[in-house]
Amino acid sequence: MYYVNRESIDLRLASIPDVAQALSEAASDWKGTLTQGLAQERALHLAIEIVTDVGSSLIDGFIMRDASSYEDIVDIIAGEGVVPAEVADTLRRLVSLRKPLVQEYYDWPRHELHPLTPDMPGVLTRFGEQVKQYLHNELDT
Repeated sequence: MYYVNRESIDLRLASIPDVAQALSEAASDWKGTLTQGLAQERALHLAIEIVTDVGSSLIDGFIMRDASSYEDIVDIIAGEGVVPAEVADTLRRLVSLRKPLVQEYYDWPRHELHPLTPDMPGVLTRFGEQVKQYLHNELDT
């Protein structure tokens, strides 16, 4: 029997609409202001944390192999069928931004719209739907 902390996963997935909206608004109204840049950074960072927190919870709950990196979290959940390859590719690119956003923030080009920003609202929404479907298939049937 698996112990999957669905409450924790659901709380994180519930953040997706706000993060997706922030990224969508940044992409549609980009002027390169400092405030927009900082908001984009935070929204990308939150997107990363949602993906890695949910991925880690799935890995722990379903006793999948241990992840060695943030990118590996995405590889594992893709390998287990939680998300398809095209979503995993984008999520891998997203989580690779964690170090620059968190540790090298002083060098982040905050006046530029990051190329992932316009794509992330749809990808995050799909990620949330796919995680819910995976949980339903694995636990509710």
